[in-house]
Amino acid sequence: MIQLSGIHKVYDDGFQALKDINLTFEEGKINVLIGPSGCGKTTTMKLLNRLTDYTEGQITIYGKDIKQINPIQLRRQMGYVIQNIGLFPHMTIYDNVATVPKLLKWDKQKIKTTVDDLLRMVNLDPEVYRGRYPAELSGGQQQRIGVIRALAAEPSTILMDEPFSALDPISREQLQEELVRLQKEINKTIVFVTHDMDEAIKIADQIIIMKSGQVVQKGSPEEILAHPANDFVREFIGEDRLQSVVPSVQDLMTTECEAIELTSTIDAAIQSMSQQKLSAIPVVDGDEKYIGMIDLFSALQQRDKEVKEIIIDKKPVPDSAHGELLLDQSNGNQQETLPVVSDQNEVVGIIKSEKLLEVLQRFYQLKRGGK
Repeated sequence: MIQLSGIHKVYDDGFQALKDINLTFEEGKINVLIGPSGCGKTTTMKLLNRLTDYTEGQITIYGKDIKQINPIQLRRQMGYVIQNIGLFPHMTIYDNVATVPKLLKWDKQKIKTTVDDLLRMVNLDPEVYRGRYPAELSGGQQQRIGVIRALAAEPSTILMDEPFSALDPISREQLQEELVRLQKEINKTIVFVTHDMDEAIKIADQIIIMKSGQVVQKGSPEEILAHPANDFVREFIGEDRLQSVVPSVQDLMTTECEAIELTSTIDAAIQSMSQQKLSAIPVVDGDEKYIGMIDLFSALQQRDKEVKEIIIDKKPVPDSAHGELLLDQSNGNQQETLPVVSDQNEVVGIIKSEKLLEVLQRFYQLKRGGK
């Protein structure tokens, strides 16, 4: 974990590039710094590997002050991927990827195994690409090499400074998807600088929006889309993206739903679902507290059983939750009816499957960069 506390950066000419930056970059998360040109996002990232030093405050990595770490050692512990890739043109792909492991004097067999494993990880056959030179690769392939070179020394942190911005749209989208997939395997702390809001929404666990050297808002893509902090954030995000945000649970649920009691018969449950035009219905106990769901198909197939025998232990959605919770709660099943409960675990409504499907389709279109 990386923490920035009260960070200020003032240049020799008196220009204050950063003002009281307080941030946490959690392990295993993709943290995206974004904002207009000159907002301080690249400066903030360069503080982490001491390519730039801060004037005031403290930065710690796993609790250790980075000013107590030798800058060369610090940089070797961090992967760094830049926009123009920076591959050495006179060196093979193997030697490019192996650069830092060689500096660290790794065993030759370990280096070869690591390079081959990394090439496979980004779907490049080692037998085909290991001996090639950068000029023999496409732009997208070169950028893949840039990414795995940053991973070669097994760093805990990867810094990425607009790494995909020079690529064509198709290659860029492919590499964004590759990064998200790769992160599930490598689980690194990634700090990613971009000026592209669609890119940030697609890849980020945490978005940090900056302006004039300050953090204006930080949070998950869903939180920022749902609750922009001010007019600057709204304008920077764009109204088209804001209209695609996952609505709140309150906005999505219908309150026109009567739950059935656990003591009800299956026939009564079927009748209640038919009358309310529901494919599933919440079940409550004698104190009107939610205990689960039953669905119409199961009830029709098992008329000879009791409600308690076919009840589904479905986790309810709190009525106070943000809409993005639905993305986790649905578990990929877009045909589910979700129960909504109060703080007292009383059923206050449901979210119908067709409404959930509509919301998920809209959200994932946005995550793919659509508008």
